[in-house]
Amino acid sequence: MAAIISDKFRIFNATQFLESLSEGSSDTGAERTRMYFFVGRPQRWDAYLEIYNANNTAFVVGNEVYVGANYAGATFKGQVRAVYENSILLFQVGPQTNSVPGVGSTLKGYNGTSDTGAQAVTGVYRYATEDVPPVPLDNQTEKYDIYDDIIAAKRITTDFARNVIRRFNWDQAANPKFDMWKPDYSTTPGSGGQVGKAGATGATSIADAKYYLINSQYEVFKCLFNGQDPDNVNGQDATNEPKTTPSGGQGSFADGIFTEDPGANGYIWKYMYTIPTDDVLRFLSTDFMPIVLPSDSNRQAEETRAANDPNAIDVVLVENRGSNLPNGTHYAPILGDGTGGKVTIVVSGGSIQSSVVSDRGSGYTYGTVALETGLVSGDANWTGAAYGLYSNSGLTSSLTVGATAVGALEVVIPPQGGHGSNMEEELNAKRVMTNIRLTYAEGSGDFPVDNDFRRIGIIKDPYAFGTSTFATTSTLNGVYAVRVNGATADYQVDETIRQTNSNGGYAYGTVVSWELDSGNAGPGGAGVLKYIQSPSAHTDAGVVRSVEASANAIEGLSSLASGAVTTTAIDAAAAAATLGGVTFANGLATPEIANNSGELIYVENRRLITRAADQIEDIKLVIEF
Repeated sequence: MAAIISDKFRIFNATQFLESLSEGSSDTGAERTRMYFFVGRPQRWDAYLEIYNANNTAFVVGNEVYVGANYAGATFKGQVRAVYENSILLFQVGPQTNSVPGVGSTLKGYNGTSDTGAQAVTGVYRYATEDVPPVPLDNQTEKYDIYDDIIAAKRITTDFARNVIRRFNWDQAANPKFDMWKPDYSTTPGSGGQVGKAGATGATSIADAKYYLINSQYEVFKCLFNGQDPDNVNGQDATNEPKTTPSGGQGSFADGIFTEDPGANGYIWKYMYTIPTDDVLRFLSTDFMPIVLPSDSNRQAEETRAANDPNAIDVVLVENRGSNLPNGTHYAPILGDGTGGKVTIVVSGGSIQSSVVSDRGSGYTYGTVALETGLVSGDANWTGAAYGLYSNSGLTSSLTVGATAVGALEVVIPPQGGHGSNMEEELNAKRVMTNIRLTYAEGSGDFPVDNDFRRIGIIKDPYAFGTSTFATTSTLNGVYAVRVNGATADYQVDETIRQTNSNGGYAYGTVVSWELDSGNAGPGGAGVLKYIQSPSAHTDAGVVRSVEASANAIEGLSSLASGAVTTTAIDAAAAAATLGGVTFANGLATPEIANNSGELIYVENRRLITRAADQIEDIKLVIEF
């Protein structure tokens, strides 16, 4: 069964995404969507290998592992970065980077000269390096893993999101020619009895056409006419930059229309809107440009203009110059379901030289121009509309056209509502850009500046931690934290920490941030230790155990730092319950995002992005629907 998902469906979804950010009267209501941009993955990218049925000899960090009869002939090798209960992290994988251990293979340890005796059975494997992040997986296990290493999140509001379209600049070298907006572009398939219609640049759909631009003044124009005629079936090169304030001899602008000199044979552009400075800074990129919000005054003015003359005609093309037509300047009504449209036609040597719309009319969803002897207005055959050629613009003096005269004009029907009535549909806005600026330690410390991140994404409607209530604050902390006193040294970001649990086991975590209390010169001392925990790296006897508010020290396994959990204020700055963007109770703090709540609608794995105390990150995400 033949079917299609139209671009309008994608445009609808993109528009709905934006509208959902402000719908409804309540910020916690079901009508509104609460989108959060998040950063995560502070730990490095390494190849991940699941293992099970390990024997009693441990794999050792720094040693190698391999799959095969012996090390020399092994088809898969790697150096051990870290060893966990049920997985190993590897780097320098070989002999080729695409070497893989088959599921169920026997993994063996190797110390550089001989086998160590360590063995395990291999499971799931994913290759990754700091330069080659893994492709995200769209499954439930991946979702759990992503939540486990979220560092922080920032609310996406309408201030931080726009519909965007591909960017085409006024650049006569890079973009000498533009397609004109037409309603009937289509492909010509290899078979199937269908012949399509392409634009000047070869585009076979309006979605692929280059029919608009941004000029040097950040004004956006849509091409209504590109000089196409029977002698230039692919149109002409543009000569004048469209502007709302053109300089002398460089075209004219009136009633929302820019016309190139020399008039009828030059480009015609429809002004759409001007991108304001804030949107230029936030949403204009090398590849994309924003559509302004519906509240923009320039946009509203053009929408009003379109509403006053809905579905008006701006262009009538010369499809065939014809022959044996009467010479002179003639006039003809535009026939169809609209009213009031007229075209001026210049004939020389019996052939049509040009056609220019002199009265745009309104209400057209189809239209034609009849090149024959005219009928006076009121003829019953045309339900009150005149047709044919006339010698005067009032269409009262009909022109006799000979029986052998031929020629053809094509009426270009505007988009529904007219040019400028629906910016998103007219410009094919099936993408949304979010621009999130992370300013220093944003959110009073929710976004720490002493680590890096390698993953970004968007979560829809997460809950506040420990509740079933939608999170609504502007920023959310995504990590655990503990107040530490008397640390013997500074904890290191990305190192593993460990605390003896009250039941005799261990609570493990990975350090995200270590921030000393104000006035503490260090090294070591009192401060806030932020960390993440995940089943892939922090289990003890199969369980991820919580750090406790006890006398048992928290140890840094790389830094050898050791400090105690404290429930009392260390100095005046630490006396508050909230410190470093997190709220403490009995010396401990939880994330502000309920784990695994909401829906992950976008995930991107990247190379590391380093943060610093004096640094601002401006992150643009483009989501295509």
